[in-house]
Amino acid sequence: MRDGVARKLIAAHLVSGEAVPGAEIGLRVDQTLTQDATGTMVMLELEALGLDRVRTDVSVQYVDHSLLQADERNMADHLFLRSACRRFGLWYSGAGNGVSHPTHMQRFGVPGATLAGSDSHTCAAGSLGMLAVGTGGLETAMAMAGELLYVTMPEIWGVRLTGETPPWVSAKDVILEMLRRHGVRGGVGRIIEYHGPGLASLTAMDRHVIANMGAELGATTTVFPADGRVREFLRAQGREGDFTEIVADAGAAYDVADEIDLAALEPLIARPGSPGDVVPVREVAGEDVHQVVVGSSANPGPRDFAAVAAIVRGRRVHAGVSLDVNPTSRQLLLDLTRTGAVADLLRAGARIHQAGCLGCIGMGQAPAVGRNSLRTFPRNFPGRSGTEDDRVWLCSPETAAAAALTGRITDPRDLPMDPPRVRLPEVAASVRDEFEAPLPPRRARAVPLDKAPSIGALPDLDPLPDDLEVPVVITVGDDVSTDEILQAGARALPFRSDIARLADFAFVRLDEGYPGRARRAGAHAVVAGRNYGQGSSREHAAIAPRHLGLRLVLACGYARIHWQNLVNFGILPLEFADEADRGRIGQGDVLRIGGVREALRGGGDVEVRNVTKGETYRARHRLSARQRELVAAGGQIPLLRERAR
Repeated sequence: MRDGVARKLIAAHLVSGEAVPGAEIGLRVDQTLTQDATGTMVMLELEALGLDRVRTDVSVQYVDHSLLQADERNMADHLFLRSACRRFGLWYSGAGNGVSHPTHMQRFGVPGATLAGSDSHTCAAGSLGMLAVGTGGLETAMAMAGELLYVTMPEIWGVRLTGETPPWVSAKDVILEMLRRHGVRGGVGRIIEYHGPGLASLTAMDRHVIANMGAELGATTTVFPADGRVREFLRAQGREGDFTEIVADAGAAYDVADEIDLAALEPLIARPGSPGDVVPVREVAGEDVHQVVVGSSANPGPRDFAAVAAIVRGRRVHAGVSLDVNPTSRQLLLDLTRTGAVADLLRAGARIHQAGCLGCIGMGQAPAVGRNSLRTFPRNFPGRSGTEDDRVWLCSPETAAAAALTGRITDPRDLPMDPPRVRLPEVAASVRDEFEAPLPPRRARAVPLDKAPSIGALPDLDPLPDDLEVPVVITVGDDVSTDEILQAGARALPFRSDIARLADFAFVRLDEGYPGRARRAGAHAVVAGRNYGQGSSREHAAIAPRHLGLRLVLACGYARIHWQNLVNFGILPLEFADEADRGRIGQGDVLRIGGVREALRGGGDVEVRNVTKGETYRARHRLSARQRELVAAGGQIPLLRERAR
């Protein structure tokens, strides 16, 4: 069989199962990535697992999300993370080094390797010809411990690219075109593999932009070939020796096919509320703009920032606009400085912030209420910016710069200037001693974990009752994100290591009364619509409700990572056989499943009785035998403890 890149990568790492769409497979993991919004739980999980030292080739902990030190909690977490890296044998990247995804690509990415990361945008590393999968923290911890990464084998979605992007159009418009066509559920159960002659015009960092936002399509991951453009990137980083060519066989077959003519693309923009609500910029041109933010893991390359600098060079940002620039790495900031791009931005009136995620996760740069903010970010879920009534649009650097100059949404092709010509160094800046290397094993074993009082503990996870009778504490609609299940941003993230306190933020974006009702109810259920749990991989969105008593979610469909996180923490995820039944269940109804373990073993169908209304609904589960055991035990950690007795 003629294989594409994705199938080659899977075949090279397949340890268990058969690579047939829908089957559970187990993959060997070469590298892991964690960041500070998820890493503290991962390190507590490593401690709970009794791990002596990580067993991967490379594991790296980044501090890139929670960089605002409004009180002692964020710094306490960073100290804990550093001590855990020294204890367990990870590389440590401190605050200011950069956003995990582009920084990992620069320093550690290797074509042909597998990468599991406790961040949904881990898939960005597919730009280098890696099989990079975003997971919950516990799955990343298990990979560090040498266990397999289990995923449901996806379909391979081959997207053929032809032509070259025209002036004023760039890689962000390519992924926005995918979202315009297919929406936020279009990639569910699929790996997206880009191929075709159009690849030649896309640099490795252009591909990063596209691969990163494959998460917004719901895809398991995105894969590009490791070709000459990847070799160029690694050469610029001084790592050409890490290059291995991995390309699709001629005539490779794909389960699903699509094609994009890059030359036919135009500037696109996602309207507030969803990355999938994409329209041409010209259709919304003229709307006033209050803020423009450039940066994040979705547009992290030197070209992305240099293009903005070139557009505003010699001009002044509109008086009513705040132009905020988030460099994505220390190396990038040095490169922009030595090419003069930073000076161009400062003279134009831009504000330069530290290297990190910042506004993308709601840690600073919150916009004004009801005012339009254009961002080169990957997500614009309601309230994610830190402002409840926000109006966040997603666009390319070119469209962002046009708005910064004009004070309104503007098709950049209408600017009275030639397309930007960017100045990029052939060799990236060298940053010495950027990372702390793992300690030798003998020294590492003597390192104590630095736990401040704000560092909590994992919640006790009891087994799932065999007769489950629980009230519905909240019902929610379609495409509910993990940001809505558990608020992120500057208010909540400092409590990420203290689950009991963090639980106060569960579902409050949708219903402020949920935490109180859940505590009073104890064991309870949530009823949801399609694509439940889209967005961030933060397993806190499962752990915090579990702490409050969540044992059952009955939904029309799930986002992949959140579904697995529910399983990992002993929450039973069921799907309506008939989606119309969702509307028959109200808040306060009591649901009953008798003989849960036998019902799960009996196949995919489960009967759910609405005791309050005297109705019965048919539901399905997609749990493998391994996952059924996890749920019954109350989660992965109690199951491992049980086996160790």
